[in-house]
Amino acid sequence: MSTNKGKDVAEGSSSASAAAADQQQLKQAQPAQLSRYESQKRRDWNTFGQYLRNQRPPVALSQSNSNHVLDFLRYLDQFGKTKVHLQGCVFFGQPEPPGPCTCPLRQAWGSLDALIGRLRAAYEENGGLPETNPFASGAIRVYLREVRDSQAKARGIPYKKKKKKRNLLKANLDHNPNFTMHQS
Repeated sequence: MSTNKGKDVAEGSSSASAAAADQQQLKQAQPAQLSRYESQKRRDWNTFGQYLRNQRPPVALSQSNSNHVLDFLRYLDQFGKTKVHLQGCVFFGQPEPPGPCTCPLRQAWGSLDALIGRLRAAYEENGGLPETNPFASGAIRVYLREVRDSQAKARGIPYKKKKKKRNLLKANLDHNPNFTMHQS
């Protein structure tokens, strides 16, 4: 019994290193866990590709343009969860309407803006050239601006772009030459 003790220890260490090697191979075989952003980007890219394939006639990703992207954004509106009051609605312009209405549910501007950002990155990661990126087109920016403005108006909350700190500092320096930045 004691004569095999050293042999068992030696075998144990070699089987432990074999187990470690097996674990390393498993790690290499499985792709690294994607971040939430990367997972969402992949899912959005696949959804856009599926949307194009479902068109009649189907559209290849390489042939897609800003019109396809705009159609895709309008298509997504049917799955939205944000109530956007129409001009004729009694609740138009009220941030917190007191009751229900028949106005449509739409995709929120922030969701569409984030979606376009992810698709814009995915397009280039999948071999598209920045110059031909349909998600970076001026038409898309105009559409997003119109959605943002109309949703803000419908809710009675004007959209105000946040000022960058650098601009505030510059404004203070321009208006007050004696202004100094003190660090605490």
